[in-house]
Amino acid sequence: MIRTGKKGIEMLSFDRLSAYGDIFNFVTTRNGAEAGDAYSSFDLGVSGDRNICIVESNRKRLCDVLGIDTSSLILPYQVHGDKILEINEEWFSLPGKDRSMALAGIDGLITSMKNIAIGVTTADCVPLLLYDPEKKVVAAVHAGWRGTVNGIAAGCVQKMIALYDCDPRDVIVGIGPSISISRFEVGEEVVLEFRDAGFPMDRIWMRNAATGKSHIDLWEANRYMLIRSGILLSHIETAGICTRTYHKEFYSARKLGIASGRFVSGIFLR
Repeated sequence: MIRTGKKGIEMLSFDRLSAYGDIFNFVTTRNGAEAGDAYSSFDLGVSGDRNICIVESNRKRLCDVLGIDTSSLILPYQVHGDKILEINEEWFSLPGKDRSMALAGIDGLITSMKNIAIGVTTADCVPLLLYDPEKKVVAAVHAGWRGTVNGIAAGCVQKMIALYDCDPRDVIVGIGPSISISRFEVGEEVVLEFRDAGFPMDRIWMRNAATGKSHIDLWEANRYMLIRSGILLSHIETAGICTRTYHKEFYSARKLGIASGRFVSGIFLR
């Protein structure tokens, strides 16, 4: 990934997506954390026991760096589900309250509108950024283990096909910083859900010999779903950064607690 900094804000970008000049992709960081503070310093999430004024201020700073108005940064109210919303002129024509209501329960966004940054907030869950350079369509997906097992990655690709006639072979995908298999310990009931959903367990599951606990590889599980949906393996870039391991740079619910701050992975058409 490419590391950049502007106006005191550090961000990362995917190499593969950054090769296209008509889009901008970004992953924020904690931007310098203070010891003992699970939220400092660049928290962009709205759930949990947060100081909303600080979050709104941070979002304003982010938009200043991106060169867009705060109304052009669209982040859904995620619920670990598999619903995906298209951001279009119809959505923008809704009254403000209705626009907010439409974002409730959404874990993925798609748009073809220019200068509208769509993104997802995460703290161990998997953020996915997608771009079709032929149809000029971008998408951002929040894939926790529940969303992953319910196929939200495949659902996003299917929606891109249905709405914009995208060819999956053209789509470029970035799998962002999130918890790695070595740090993602799960109960046997989670393993069973992945097995029942048809995932190749030999590729996504391991048992820790020292603890006897099961671990799931969310990066590979989402990669598997994307490839099954027609995405080319060569078009998928995985950041390979574990948020639990690098919790000083990225928020991690496993390390900092469920009410930890959130970083944003986003993308927009210039």
